[in-house]
Amino acid sequence: LFWNRRYGPAALADGAIIADLAPAGVVVSESLAGFLFEPSSLARDGRPLQVFSAFRRRAASLPPPSPPQARPNALPPPVEGLEGETLDQFGLLPRGQDWTTGLAAAWAPGEAGAHRRLQAFLDGELRHYEVQRDRPALASTSQLSPHLRFGEISPHRVLAEASRAEASGGAGKFAAELNWREFAWHVFAHRPDLATRNLRSEFDSFPWQEADPSTLRAWRRGMTGYPVVDAGMRQLWRTGWMHNRARMICASFLTKHLLIDWRIGEAWFWDTLVDADPANNPFNWQWVAGSGFDAQPYFRIFNPVLQGERFDPDGTYVRAWVPELARLPARFVHSPWKAPPMILAAAGIRLGETYPEPIVDHASARRRALAAFAATRDGRSAPPGGMSG
Repeated sequence: LFWNRRYGPAALADGAIIADLAPAGVVVSESLAGFLFEPSSLARDGRPLQVFSAFRRRAASLPPPSPPQARPNALPPPVEGLEGETLDQFGLLPRGQDWTTGLAAAWAPGEAGAHRRLQAFLDGELRHYEVQRDRPALASTSQLSPHLRFGEISPHRVLAEASRAEASGGAGKFAAELNWREFAWHVFAHRPDLATRNLRSEFDSFPWQEADPSTLRAWRRGMTGYPVVDAGMRQLWRTGWMHNRARMICASFLTKHLLIDWRIGEAWFWDTLVDADPANNPFNWQWVAGSGFDAQPYFRIFNPVLQGERFDPDGTYVRAWVPELARLPARFVHSPWKAPPMILAAAGIRLGETYPEPIVDHASARRRALAAFAATRDGRSAPPGGMSG
């Protein structure tokens, strides 16, 4: 038997299958697929590296990843007498209401679609990648993550093609982002409980708040009253994808403004992202929450207004996904509650009716989060603290 090596809990299941087949003389050959480096390698004393820069240095010391193989001219004939199954037999098509319209419009699944997407990126966005990759309104990222996740294109192919386009600029930074993907899988190969347990044990005592259903619903539906958060969450629901900067803002808002456990957010992203995988999704959530390896400092709490003003200065991203605010001037589009009544009326906005008031006050939420993180760090109980909307 031949199959691609899996990691995490799936690796344990595969090991059991191998053990069951051995008495019958069946040998299993596993291959590395979907990664530049074997995820379980690069460890130190059997433990995963915990800092990305150390991982990248270790990877750079290895022989370069092998180039992609040429497409075969022919495939060997199937084994005689071996019956196959059709896709219809798996019952994969949705039943009932079809909610995939937005996904179908946004993506072209399959190998051909993946290669078209790569070529479009190399011909256009790559040259601006380093300076524009944090602008969610711009088509400045590769959007290859779903194709990589489902094996529709190899990272070897992506890296090789990007390296050949190095003269256009941006390839170095793009390669670093591919290494972050490798780092997440490296951690997952050693920590199969990545989606359920904090990598940093001190967060086991963090005082997460019970997730109020209405508050959680507002976050999921993009109705928090913070336009850049709402734009990201609506983009996610409509297309199954969200720009990386928006992912960080939305995840930070849930874990630090609302103090809702990162695992709840991770589960929602797992259900809604077309590129969610068992390594990157929980790794990135733990990175934002502060409980992961090489995580952002606990005291770094994104201000959603300032994040919007910095990375979506003219409000193009917000207007695309939060059309209620489309007629609002740019200086108020990330903080509509600051707009004078006449401006709101001219834009057709009635706060609390056509668009929600903020569900939480940023300054109050920041103070409460800092107190909770400091108490966790010092081994104390966090003081209670309410927040006004």
